[in-house]
Amino acid sequence: MEQANPYIKQFPELFRGKKILYVHGFGSSGSSGTVARLREVLPEADVVAPDLPIHPEEAMTLLETLCREEHPDLIIGTSMGGMYAEMLRGYDRILINPALRMGDTMKEHGLTGSQHFYSERRDGVQEFIVTKSLVKEYRDITERCFEGCEDPEEQQRVWGLFGDKDTTVNTCDLFRCHYTRAVRFHGEHRLGDHSFMQSVVPVIRWIDDRQEKRERPIVYVDVSTLIDPHGQPYASSQKTLRTLLESYQLYFTAPAPADTAPYGDVLSWLYEYVNVPAWGHTVFTDRKTLLYGDYFIDREQTEGMGALIQFGSDTFKTWDDIAEYFSRLGGQ
Repeated sequence: MEQANPYIKQFPELFRGKKILYVHGFGSSGSSGTVARLREVLPEADVVAPDLPIHPEEAMTLLETLCREEHPDLIIGTSMGGMYAEMLRGYDRILINPALRMGDTMKEHGLTGSQHFYSERRDGVQEFIVTKSLVKEYRDITERCFEGCEDPEEQQRVWGLFGDKDTTVNTCDLFRCHYTRAVRFHGEHRLGDHSFMQSVVPVIRWIDDRQEKRERPIVYVDVSTLIDPHGQPYASSQKTLRTLLESYQLYFTAPAPADTAPYGDVLSWLYEYVNVPAWGHTVFTDRKTLLYGDYFIDREQTEGMGALIQFGSDTFKTWDDIAEYFSRLGGQ
C-alpha cells in the first residue's frame, strides 16, 4: 500500500473553480512533478500546463495565446518558466527561482549540445539540441523582462520566491531592483514538497484572499511566545502556526528596539523558523493596544486588541493548548 506523503495536504477551498497556468522550466514539461503537486494540493482548481517549444519566441506566442483563451487567475512559473511568467503582464504571477537572465544561465551551466527532457512530453520527444544561436535567442528575449513593471498594479501582482539554497539561478537582487515582493524561502532550485507547502502555498492563499476580497480573522502572535530560553521554537509552536495559517491572517509582533540591531535579530529568527508567512507580517511596536485584531497570543495581559490568549497561563500553558482552543473555534 502506498504511503501518504507527510508534507502534502489538500486545500479544496483555495482557487476553487479558478484557473492556474503553470509554466515549466528548462528541459521540463507540462507533466512535471510540480504540476502533479499543484493538482493534488488544489484539487478544485483547473491547472493548465502546456509543453513549451524550445525556441523562446514560439514559447511566448503559445503562452500569450493561452492567456487570451484561458484567462488564468494565476500564473506560476519556475526557473525558465518564471522568466516567461514575468513577461505575461496583467495577471497575478508567482515567479519561483526565475531565470530572468536565461541566456546567461545556459552559458554558465554549460547547457549546450544534446540535452534530455527529464519529464515526459506529449509529443514523445526525449532529446533536443541547444546551439549557440538558441542561447542568443534566450538572451535576446530576456531583454524584454521588466517592461512596464513600474506600473503600480503590476507591482501588486508579482511575487518572486527565491530558494536560499539555490545554486543554479540567483536573480533575487535583480528582481528586487524592479519589484517589491521578493521573498526568500528555505529550499533549493527544484521545489521539494516541504518548500512547496511552506513557501508557495501561503502566497497562493494571500493571492486568493485578495482576489476574493476575503478577510480572515486576524491573529497577532508575540515573538516572546515562540522563542524558548535557548533561542529555539517552543514545542508545537511551528505546527500550530501552520494550522492557523489555513484559517487566519497571522501577524508577528515584537517590541520596538532602541537601536536597529535587535530588528535584525528578530527578523533573522522569524526567517529561520517561520519563513515566508512572516514576510511583510511583522510589526515592531511598544503600543500593542493600538493594534486591531481578533486574537492576540502574548505573555502579557494586554487589553484592548481582541481576545487575549495568554501563553504560559493556566489555560494556555503550551502551544498544544492553543492549538486545541483554535480547533474548537473552527476558523471563527
